Amino acid sequence: MAWSEHVLVRDGVRLACRDWGGSGQPIVLLHGLAGHAGEWDVPARSLSSRYRVVAVDQRGHGASERHPQDVSRAAYVADATAVVDRLALERPVLVGQSLGGHTAMLTAAAHPGLVRALVLVEAGSGGPNPKVPSDIGAWLDSWPTPFPSREAAAVFFGGGPVGEGWAAGLEERDGGWCPRFDRDVMVRSLAENARRSFWHEWGRVTCPTLLVLAQSSFIPAYEVDEMLRRRPTTMAMSIPGTGHDLHLERPEALHTALSGFLDGLG
Repeated sequence: MAWSEHVLVRDGVRLACRDWGGSGQPIVLLHGLAGHAGEWDVPARSLSSRYRVVAVDQRGHGASERHPQDVSRAAYVADATAVVDRLALERPVLVGQSLGGHTAMLTAAAHPGLVRALVLVEAGSGGPNPKVPSDIGAWLDSWPTPFPSREAAAVFFGGGPVGEGWAAGLEERDGGWCPRFDRDVMVRSLAENARRSFWHEWGRVTCPTLLVLAQSSFIPAYEVDEMLRRRPTTMAMSIPGTGHDLHLERPEALHTALSGFLDGLG
């Protein structure tokens, strides 16, 4: 099954979605910082045989608005709710990786009646971490752009499915292959995570929640322990042999985990 593009505008900001169709329980897929909706193509294709699946290019990313003025956490949340509303996705399951998982968590906290369930893939409650913006800025500055080819970019990003997934998010311009985002927009998107915690919001989540972690997780163990202490009904699992981009490394294992969780929702 192929996807079709939906474009909606919220508060003057263009948002592009990959709609994989399907019927049954709606699922909204949210990528991480500097990512793109295409990262979800493999799991989305599998899930669409049983579910209605939509993957979103979040503001500042991919085919969506490149230079939004507002990159607050609230703006990302409002975008997610707009997608749910405009596409008539009744009580979707929100699945997010990294910063996309954080957006999904905040959406579930702010709109408990809107969300059927929550899946956090390599994502936690988050913050505060003053070093995050500078660290991410330095990482983005290390990219030797423009890349001469997507193949060269895939090698830079580590090769294999992870490298190919990141390279797929590039566009051809300036004599090579470049990111489909603005570096400063990415850094500004992390400003709130740098200065405050989100434990209050985590405590307000009421829907069933699955936490999927990599074997080499970016989420500190103490944060995971505290998340489970505060919400002991949260289901948590780790996928062996994976890193932060586990949805690219082992999409079949993630699909198995999601299917089991979704089947248990009833």
